[in-house]
Amino acid sequence: MDKTAWYNLQDLDTLDTPALVWYPSRITQNIETLVTMLPEVNRLRPHIKTHKCQEVTALMLAKGITKFKCATIAEAEMLAMSQAPDVLLAYQPVATKLQRFITLIQTYTTTQFSCLVDDLSVAQAIATAATQHKITIDVYIDLNVGMNRTGILPQKAEELINALLELNGISVKGLHAYDGHIRDQDLALRTENCHKAFIPVFDLVSTFSEKGQTFQVVAGGSPTFPIHAQNPQVECSPGTFPLWDKGYKDAFPEQAFEPAALVLSRVISHPSTNRICIDLGHKSVAAENDLSRRVHFLNAPDAQFIGQSEEHLVLEVSDIQDFPIGKVLYGVPIHVCPTVALYERAYLAENQFITNKYWKIIARDRKIML
Repeated sequence: MDKTAWYNLQDLDTLDTPALVWYPSRITQNIETLVTMLPEVNRLRPHIKTHKCQEVTALMLAKGITKFKCATIAEAEMLAMSQAPDVLLAYQPVATKLQRFITLIQTYTTTQFSCLVDDLSVAQAIATAATQHKITIDVYIDLNVGMNRTGILPQKAEELINALLELNGISVKGLHAYDGHIRDQDLALRTENCHKAFIPVFDLVSTFSEKGQTFQVVAGGSPTFPIHAQNPQVECSPGTFPLWDKGYKDAFPEQAFEPAALVLSRVISHPSTNRICIDLGHKSVAAENDLSRRVHFLNAPDAQFIGQSEEHLVLEVSDIQDFPIGKVLYGVPIHVCPTVALYERAYLAENQFITNKYWKIIARDRKIML
């Protein structure tokens, strides 16, 4: 192993494995890269689902990012605790979630909150609850542009928007469209498919503009970020960029982000000839992909994946002598977002040493205080 490689760490005797390790200098570099990819920082509304962490949020705030997106009440609360000025809950709050959202609004009064709506009955419930609490809740209309997960079809949204504009207690601020299905590795094809998907979205914007109603469009994730960044009408919502991962680095090489989060594990057994077992089970790294597409080991790139269980991963290697018991493997997650959610804290690496500091991933919990 190259001891000068960026990931290599000295003095790991006090670090138990498996462990999530973040490299703050790389996180900062990734945030700086993001900010340079579009002309106005106020067009950024990054999703914080990947890091779920106050300290990373603070790094973004320091770079002038003031708008954020999240998917859970806990993530929204973490952002408010971090004094984020503007937070969009990219979820339609129903039942108990609506009550928690209102409590959040009433508790953190210096943060401007908003949420998604794609259904009239839900909008009416939000409006009624807001009126009862003497507040107005900002909403974005969630549009289905082909992901087929949530949202109303743009062609059917005009009637819904007109109805919402008549309701007291809510204020329609704009349109939201997540295009996570557009993942073509070829940037030209991805761009073409993205533009096609958003034709009805901007038709809707034009329709209401003619009526004197201006709507902000919040759109995209990481794959289409470079495309939406070119459109001044769009607030962009990438999320994976602070930590990046092997999956996106391979799929979208035009984006200059670098992996900043690793899972460290150790060889714990030699069960048979040329097979090793490490302490990285599927409770320690995202396991929704096929076995061979869960983690990439920087210092064992040719290892073959044999089997994984809750606390173990068995690998086949060419020379077992290169993998003595206790050897540390440095793994880049294929999918970093659910991997981070498996850990309560991220240990910090600086100047090729593990520091005595860590950052709590507080929004991995379903509830912080509210």
